[in-house]
Amino acid sequence: MFGSNKLEKKIGRIETVIGHESVITGTIATKGSLKIDGLVNGGIEQADAVIIGDTGKIIGDVTAQTVIVSGEVEGNIHSYISLELMEDGKIKGDVKTSQISINEGAFFEGNVTMEKNATLPQNED
Repeated sequence: MFGSNKLEKKIGRIETVIGHESVITGTIATKGSLKIDGLVNGGIEQADAVIIGDTGKIIGDVTAQTVIVSGEVEGNIHSYISLELMEDGKIKGDVKTSQISINEGAFFEGNVTMEKNATLPQNED
């Protein structure tokens, strides 16, 4: 569903891909862009961009600058810049974001809180 050129223009280079047969248990913390086509049973923290592909599923909370959901998320999403829920995407959880787009045919169960000019907190490593 995501053309690589179109996606790269939107979020930049994808640095990590979790394949459709992969299962990750635990929380992933990354400063880069992440595409999930498999299952993450945990959450995502500190990402620049998280793309949940058609076969991707996250059970846990997601915190990132930009989030694109074409698969499924069961958990809360805090997207500091934008959240896009694609036509086959599903979200069960609350959303906090500056900008949201929900395509026709998408499923959303939860609450939305809009915030202006939010930025992802920086780790002080």
